[in-house]
Amino acid sequence: MRARVPASAANLGPGFATLAVALDRYVEVEIEPAGKLLVRAEGEGAGLSDDASHLAARVAIDVAGTERLAITVRSQVPVARGLGSSAALAVAAAAAAGAKDPLAVAAQTDGHADNAAASTVGGLVAAARVHGRVHAVRMPLDISLAFVAIIPDVVLSTARARQVLPVEVSRDSAAFNLSRMALLLAGLADCRVLVPEATEDRLHQDYRSPLFPAAPKLLASMSQAGALAVCWSGAGPTLLGICRSTETPSVEAAATVALADAGIPGEVAVLHPDMHGLVVDRDGTGAVLDVDVFEPLS
Repeated sequence: MRARVPASAANLGPGFATLAVALDRYVEVEIEPAGKLLVRAEGEGAGLSDDASHLAARVAIDVAGTERLAITVRSQVPVARGLGSSAALAVAAAAAAGAKDPLAVAAQTDGHADNAAASTVGGLVAAARVHGRVHAVRMPLDISLAFVAIIPDVVLSTARARQVLPVEVSRDSAAFNLSRMALLLAGLADCRVLVPEATEDRLHQDYRSPLFPAAPKLLASMSQAGALAVCWSGAGPTLLGICRSTETPSVEAAATVALADAGIPGEVAVLHPDMHGLVVDRDGTGAVLDVDVFEPLS
């Protein structure tokens, strides 16, 4: 059985731990019966452990109830860069192993319900835990939008990025984020009303900037080149410029220059929303499954 899911960018400024958008880089997991556990990884994350401690193996073993599996992982999503690599891998592994609800498995295993929801459902998603269950709702998304991603070759673990966040925030900060969240949802639904202030945030981005001091200048470079709004992707260090597709060449060029001027290795990529989410290939045809109607794979 083979499953493919997209990467994702979560938070998107004010939508902390709630909003995420699926993007067109992919993780694919293929699982077959075997005499013993075999784990093989290609592409991003190929240097990770190839035993039962690998995330795909942990998820698959838990779902299938056996270690007699041959697991192949093929990934285009860089690890620990803020593009939802672990959530995507968990969703794909759960689906390929036969989980009835891969989203629930991934959210429980990885802890990122927003990333897991976007990778499962596709498009722009709002996710929340309600009575212990993840609810994911597809939100309107203007298909003329694209995302210029500055992906530094710098590892920033989610655990470290979480440690710098305050335990409590003020009512003013919470209200500030709610107002920006409303602006952001309106702008993502119709790029004509997307304003730079829509991705302002007082809950996480400023607290995380000391972990990646170049972020403010890199974000500014994309704004000045024509991005409608800019933000961190997840916990970083990847940074996003949200653009009209027609503006991506100039924003991409400016971001490339800014990254080089900062002396930081990495890449700049133009990413587009993935509107399909999880795809499970049962018989070589590729079947797109709805998040609410999963069936056991056989």
